[in-house]
Amino acid sequence: MSPKTRRVLAIGLDALEISLVEPLVKEGHLPNISRLAARSARFRLDHMRAKYTGLAWEHFSTGRSPENQRRWSAVGFDPVTYSIDQPVTGAEPFAASLPCKVAVFDIPYFHLRQASNAVGVTNWGAHDPGTEALSRPEGLRAELDGRFGDYPAPEWIYGFSWPSVEKTRAAGQALCKAVKTRSDAARWLLAERVPDWQLAIVAVSESHSAIEQFWHGMDPSHQLHSVPSAPHARQALVDVYKAIDELIGTLETAFPDATLVLFSMHGMGENKSDLTAMFLVPELLYRHAFGRPYARQETWPAHLPDGTPIFREDGDWEKVMRKVVPWPRVSGTTMARLGRLFGSRRAMPGRAQAANIGWMPAARYSTFWPSMPAFALPAYYDTWVRLNVEGREANGRVPIGRYEQTRKEIVDLIAQCRDPIYGHEVIESVGFPDKPPAEIGATESDIYISFAARTTGLRHPTLGTVGPVPHRRTGGHTGDWGFLYVAGPDAEPGDRGVANAFDVVPTIIELLGAPPRPDLSGASLMHRLG
Repeated sequence: MSPKTRRVLAIGLDALEISLVEPLVKEGHLPNISRLAARSARFRLDHMRAKYTGLAWEHFSTGRSPENQRRWSAVGFDPVTYSIDQPVTGAEPFAASLPCKVAVFDIPYFHLRQASNAVGVTNWGAHDPGTEALSRPEGLRAELDGRFGDYPAPEWIYGFSWPSVEKTRAAGQALCKAVKTRSDAARWLLAERVPDWQLAIVAVSESHSAIEQFWHGMDPSHQLHSVPSAPHARQALVDVYKAIDELIGTLETAFPDATLVLFSMHGMGENKSDLTAMFLVPELLYRHAFGRPYARQETWPAHLPDGTPIFREDGDWEKVMRKVVPWPRVSGTTMARLGRLFGSRRAMPGRAQAANIGWMPAARYSTFWPSMPAFALPAYYDTWVRLNVEGREANGRVPIGRYEQTRKEIVDLIAQCRDPIYGHEVIESVGFPDKPPAEIGATESDIYISFAARTTGLRHPTLGTVGPVPHRRTGGHTGDWGFLYVAGPDAEPGDRGVANAFDVVPTIIELLGAPPRPDLSGASLMHRLG
């Protein structure tokens, strides 16, 4: 790579939703994004079904698709022990092979140890960091903390604020402060501490945290749009986007010589997965296997006029759901009980790996999986149903000869359900892996189901009604598009249509003048920039 090669500054906006950006630009709230768009080659990015893996940042950090990584979920399942874990990434970053100095700030799933040419900080305030907290040079994190303090909004990274106006306001203010601190820290890092970079990558996580909490304020069709926090949620989301716009302007001004790449791998929308994936389907499949409920009844403190249950202002979804779906009593030795409850053989006795999934009700059904024909794996985005297949799972109950029939029976079982409030059919779409059951790996499933909006319960004709239960996150991974802006000497302004989200990394590599990587997913968009 020539020393005269232009520098590239890539700013990754975690799950920023472009359909919200465009009206805010028209209203004058985002002047820096507006100016940048006017001088950029612009693409809509399609992340396809890969967005449901929840591993968008691993896809960016490595430049590899789920197929290339052989990893389709952050949650891993052990078919021998029927245990689960959520390990950090072990994959090499695409930047490790670049013949230049790379500076990174808070990039999720960026394995800093495996990129000796990279300096910076990981796991500072990331949403799903996917890697341990590291810095290079070793004392850089302490230096950053000494100048800027700890991350300002740790309690709102995965915040639960919609039941309370006060919490919604506090979350919005804290996330805005976090964006400002992120901006100051990134500018200091890139301009003063390690100014000799040729590629700099800055991630902004607050856009993800904000939409998950505040979507109901932006979406008039959302079930919770009428709750008292909704107008404050809308304002909080607008304020976070305005703070992000200021961050973009600050970094663009600080590094006028750099080609600027602004991107979001996918967008966001209404959350249609938490209740179904985390509780409703796991409980339904338990009833299907054993003919009786496992979940305990809960009386909700209040309801909206349509019957949607809601919390009091001090409500806590995870705390309440631990009462509804408690950890079961498990027979056997202490080690066997811990192994079943908290994780795989890899995680024993390191309980922490799987304990971070234990808050999810779906994980607390794992004790029963060896005796079930099908069960729902813990999932964050759509519903993942795994069959208990003979020869693949240690205690398999489904013969290979009945695999297709059992899969159809499970889909039909769920399709028979109706939402108990609105009465609508609950399934929006069903997908199956295109491979034999023996080849379905530890981070895959046999059935993938996306549910219809406004599904807060399942009413089955013979198994009874599960739910309804109050919402957890109001925003989720249902947006249609990510986006990519490229502004610099190699880019002519204008709309360039749709591209694959995996094209971002090969484009950055070619912008740097580095050799192409045929082993990476996607393809460079350089030929479409002019």
